[in-house]
Amino acid sequence: MQILSPPILPLNSDRQHEPTAIDAAARAEALSLPMNHRFTLGSEITEVERAFLDEHGFILFSRVASADEVEQLRAEGDRIATAWCEEDRGSVFGVPIFQGKGADGQPYMQRLPFTSCFSEFVRDFVRDERFIPVRGLIGGDTRVGDQEKDGVVMNRYINVPGSAYPKLGWHTDGLRALAYLRLPGPMLNVGLHLDKITKEDGGLRIIPGSHKQGFFSMCFRKPYFVWHRPDAQEIAIETEPGDLTVHDGRTWHRVQQSPHAGLRSLRRSMYVPYLTDAYSPKGDASSTPIYHHVGRALRWAKGRLSGG
Repeated sequence: MQILSPPILPLNSDRQHEPTAIDAAARAEALSLPMNHRFTLGSEITEVERAFLDEHGFILFSRVASADEVEQLRAEGDRIATAWCEEDRGSVFGVPIFQGKGADGQPYMQRLPFTSCFSEFVRDFVRDERFIPVRGLIGGDTRVGDQEKDGVVMNRYINVPGSAYPKLGWHTDGLRALAYLRLPGPMLNVGLHLDKITKEDGGLRIIPGSHKQGFFSMCFRKPYFVWHRPDAQEIAIETEPGDLTVHDGRTWHRVQQSPHAGLRSLRRSMYVPYLTDAYSPKGDASSTPIYHHVGRALRWAKGRLSGG
């Protein structure tokens, strides 16, 4: 399968983007809005939207992608997964592919890293001008990390026997930094949701405001990935196809398993790494990052404890 080469980009500085101050009126208005408020993405991020994200650690923009685009993204995920299954591929650029069983009992790729390196449509979509305001939240002079971190990741949760990814336990996205005994700085994750998911369907759960915790709480508030119990402070993020979420990677979040089975339980999403730090591409010779070894060990431990 052909790998698309990343564009040649200047190296960005390692300095974090300095957030702009938020005025008191905007913060008060943001605090008056319900947690499930659906914003509309415009040509720039408003002060109220910025305040909502700063206060709660997440924000949702309604139907940023069209129905046709959502369908094409789903199709591209299927195409890439089919090709990787045929190749019996277990990793991309050192990052493991999660593979389990699908609704038909056949091998099913459930976490696909670096998808924009294998799809011109995905590659062009994540660079569309509509995302410029979102990229501005992250920093000036952002780029798409096609071949950095885990790249553009597609997730495909499904609840069937043999699924490797029916749910995901509590975690923050700061595990990479915590593995090196560093407290993560501000980090925003941009997710596009490809299915209609209500609270009753399972899906994303977030603890609002938990991005403001300290190092000890980020390390030990919950056992990473193996703890699935609901939290009294959690909220469900309900999505329509094409919705876009931005969440601070320091927030505690999880994915609740669907009560449905088979294709009815399928939940697909795509996460885009918009980066500002030093350019650090991966390739076929890249080793598996330490945080993936940690995650694999935790999943193994969970399987042993549950008798799996």
